[in-house]
Amino acid sequence: MAISEFSKKYHEKMFPGYASKFLVTDPEFIERFDNFAFDEVINQDVLDDRTRFMAILAALLGCHGIDEFRAMLPAALNFGVTPVEAKEIVYQSVAYLGIGRVLPFLHVVNEVLTDRGVKLPLKGQSTTTTENRLEKGIQAQVDIFGEGMKEFYKSGPEESRHINYWLADNCFGDYYTRSGLDYNQREMITFCFLTAQGGCEPQLTSHAAANMKIGNDKAFLIKIISQCLPYIGYPRSLNALRCVNEAEKQL
Repeated sequence: MAISEFSKKYHEKMFPGYASKFLVTDPEFIERFDNFAFDEVINQDVLDDRTRFMAILAALLGCHGIDEFRAMLPAALNFGVTPVEAKEIVYQSVAYLGIGRVLPFLHVVNEVLTDRGVKLPLKGQSTTTTENRLEKGIQAQVDIFGEGMKEFYKSGPEESRHINYWLADNCFGDYYTRSGLDYNQREMITFCFLTAQGGCEPQLTSHAAANMKIGNDKAFLIKIISQCLPYIGYPRSLNALRCVNEAEKQL
């Protein structure tokens, strides 16, 4: 076996002029990995490269794959992911992964963008204020999950009700309302965060259903799982597939 021509050409598009050191130290491994990830997986589905790389970046955040994220971010930018989109993926991940995991990625995206001559800070994408973030967050929840979310921020036991409130004003009001990504893209990357993080199956099922409600259908979600599989492995990919199937039954 040798690295396929398709894999070589795709790798060159991702990393122009770059030859991996693993070709010298681990030739058998890199041959199999590149042929799988950059040929077999790519050719499994019809999916535009920009969406593919947005999903990969989100999955690498979810599994805390910082070194691979550093490697793949320039490739994502080469395939059309914009600096604003890359930043928005990182920003939104804080709501699902926490700043403890995300801070190193924020440093990486700033370093990569600066090295490419992108002036920071980027143009602001916030569309809410302190006064209206709750209202706008509730509306985002309703737009994505349905009318049942209109009063969700008031629900739950009194001692923990504030967390549902924060979901409305912080998670949705501060992040989902930002420009730079639309609802479909934001729900897609959330699906990737949760898939790659693992241990979040109830939330993953809920967001799989939300994706389907707004147009990211089952076939699309299976494509996303497939494209992320080389970066997160089989167990979490199979868990995600099960959650997608469960979500479909709930619709």
